[in-house]
Amino acid sequence: MTTETFQKGRTSVLVWSTLGFTLMFAVWLMFGVLGIPIRKEFGLSDVQLAWITAVAVLNGAIWRLPAGIAADRFGGKRVFVSMLALTAIPAYLVSQVTSYTALLVCAFLVGFAGNSFSVGIAWVSAWWPQNRQGMALGVFGAGNVGASLTKFIGPALIVAVPATGYLGGFVPGGWRFIPFLYMVLLILMAVAAWLFTPHREIKPSSGRSLASMLHPLKTVRVWRFSLYYVVVFGAYVALAAWLPKYYVDVYGLELTQAALLTALFIFPASLLRPFGGMASDRFGARKVMYVTFITMLIASGILMMPYGHIVLTRSDGTASAIMPWTVSVTMFTVLVFIMGCAMGVGKAAVFKHIPEYFPNDVGAVGGLVGSLGALGGFFLPPLFAYTSGWSGMPQATFFVVFLVTLIAALWMHWTVVSMLHMASPELSDKFEHDHHSAVADEAPFIDKHDLTTTGVHT
Repeated sequence: MTTETFQKGRTSVLVWSTLGFTLMFAVWLMFGVLGIPIRKEFGLSDVQLAWITAVAVLNGAIWRLPAGIAADRFGGKRVFVSMLALTAIPAYLVSQVTSYTALLVCAFLVGFAGNSFSVGIAWVSAWWPQNRQGMALGVFGAGNVGASLTKFIGPALIVAVPATGYLGGFVPGGWRFIPFLYMVLLILMAVAAWLFTPHREIKPSSGRSLASMLHPLKTVRVWRFSLYYVVVFGAYVALAAWLPKYYVDVYGLELTQAALLTALFIFPASLLRPFGGMASDRFGARKVMYVTFITMLIASGILMMPYGHIVLTRSDGTASAIMPWTVSVTMFTVLVFIMGCAMGVGKAAVFKHIPEYFPNDVGAVGGLVGSLGALGGFFLPPLFAYTSGWSGMPQATFFVVFLVTLIAALWMHWTVVSMLHMASPELSDKFEHDHHSAVADEAPFIDKHDLTTTGVHT
């Protein structure tokens, strides 16, 4: 394969993997919008509705590690196209359910679409050089914008397609038309991805034992990256599914309005991912993560404040003024938008680390990080529901986000500070990866390869 042909090949891999991932992401998170008419049809409680979204997210998380390993071992194209075709089956089944139990089972099965992320990451990174992987993986990760696809087309199609459907009911109507449409699009995308990408497979882990492929997962650094990804991706997935309901229940908006306002969160959280990748290439992923965590803490800290009155008192303890505190729909949307921007940039920064530290194990490491991050999207919606129900305040949703972000930020900062104390003072401003590194002594919770004589890694 000539250099020119290889460059065209890697471009086609990036284009079609991104388009396929966008569609798969839309399928994975379609219950964020469909949940509203589903709740009405089946008479569900908020907790029951939360579990529909949660089980879909769960199945989109638990297979990411084996899927990533399979992509490294057998080739990203083969695995990615197979996933597109297989996901079409449960998408069709969702359109045919008649009970809550059947819906839970089918929602779980269609959630398999979420595992396409680790496969696509492995496929793209195998074709792109290290100095451009931040950008390439950021572009691929922008496929997260698929979460807004249902937000845009869902409400309009639910109203436009008659409840009786078409062709004597073969094409279902109402909300059921959406999963049926996705079934058709998944099949078409599988065919296109097979035809228009290089048939050559790059297999970084071909011939290696499973034990050697899993060995990097023993390092603490991988698990730390996973917690970061819970914050920037797990919380993103959870909020993308939860926000339409929040807008409807708290602000009394129509589903169409709620879906559009949720898209204002989803778009920056997806489309800024390439920018996050380029910023990480240029300034270093850790600096980008600091900005991400600080921004999220400020935004979620404001959003979690309970509504009521702020009482100002004099020095003698008597009240001098009482001011009401509420977050209007405009202020809420702006703060959620800011948080989405931070998440979009942070998602790319997390995955910038992986091919840099683990160039031959992107599938395995990326699969674990992606899996644990997505599991955050599984646990958080029920936590939102239970915490809001227990406290009686819907703002408790953002207390959960704030707390998880704070834990991740403190761990990252503690790691950096600990390594700086172990090293010499002249390393205080050296945060990024240095390829000319040596190994120092191992500290608790710090990978021994993190501390070097020329720079500090986390």
